[in-house]
Amino acid sequence: MNIREKYEQFEMEHLSLWAAKSNLSKGRREEEDKCEIRTEYQRDRDRILHSKSFRRLKHKTQVFLSPEGDHYRTRLTHTLEVSQISRTIARSLNLNEDLTEAIALGHDLGHTPFGHTGERVLQKLYKGFKHNVQSLRVVDFLEIRKGRPGLNLTYEVRDGILNHSSGYEAATLEGQIVSISDRIAYINHDIDDAIRGNIINNIPEKFLKTLGYSHGERINTMILDIILNSKDKNKITMSDEIAEATYNLREFLFENVYYNKIAKSEEDKTMFIVEKIYEYYRKNFDALPEFYLEIYDNNNFGKEEVIKDYIAGMTDRYAMKIFEQLYIPKPWH
Repeated sequence: MNIREKYEQFEMEHLSLWAAKSNLSKGRREEEDKCEIRTEYQRDRDRILHSKSFRRLKHKTQVFLSPEGDHYRTRLTHTLEVSQISRTIARSLNLNEDLTEAIALGHDLGHTPFGHTGERVLQKLYKGFKHNVQSLRVVDFLEIRKGRPGLNLTYEVRDGILNHSSGYEAATLEGQIVSISDRIAYINHDIDDAIRGNIINNIPEKFLKTLGYSHGERINTMILDIILNSKDKNKITMSDEIAEATYNLREFLFENVYYNKIAKSEEDKTMFIVEKIYEYYRKNFDALPEFYLEIYDNNNFGKEEVIKDYIAGMTDRYAMKIFEQLYIPKPWH
């Protein structure tokens, strides 16, 4: 019995009845030989972690566009916080921590440059754009592994990536954990960043009293509540009291942070950048990088879908660099 088989046996004997066991996975779209050391979900985690799309998250905006200071969250640090919260909950509920981690690390790979502003403008330009759908497209097709499109991930990881957003429900409890951990992470770290950036000065007392007076206390309250209310159940959930407080705190953030004029002071400019890049490649499709032209030539995708793929994969600074190359005159030598 090799190392992977021993761990598969451990999962079967010790994980919860409701846990997703790696040796019972619905499998990959293309069958592969198994690894002697790692389970299927561990392999998926590693493929995501080593992908180019994952590395690009460090230069993608979370909420605050072009903030000055080293301590504001990026899409990468958000992803790592989601991963840690998810793993804590999964371990406490005796669920599959490896599957949870893989989903968490991959859940935002399809997010646009300039955070939710970039997502909104791409939704306007390319009807039906959603970052969770794009994240699945990244791991299924746009990442290249061994010279072939896609990372060939397991069904359970792909399902969790697609269904992490509000309005969706993952097929596994591990995927449901990532979905709720995503909200816990961004609600709390966006408060932290908003206070640091003087966007808000305080949080209403009713939230502090219910959830906690510090960043750590609020996260701890939410996590403990989920563990208590999800134990030995085939559903990941909060109590009514904590769920309502969390929802209302999120609404407070939308009103006071996400739509705040200071926090979004550069929003019109970034929307303009994305719009103009999209417009340019609609008129000059053959100017796209060779990788995307090959995607168009070798598949039945429309031109605008390929342009959308290119822009969604950009980091903030790369989008600004491309805009400058396309529209800013260069000095004559």
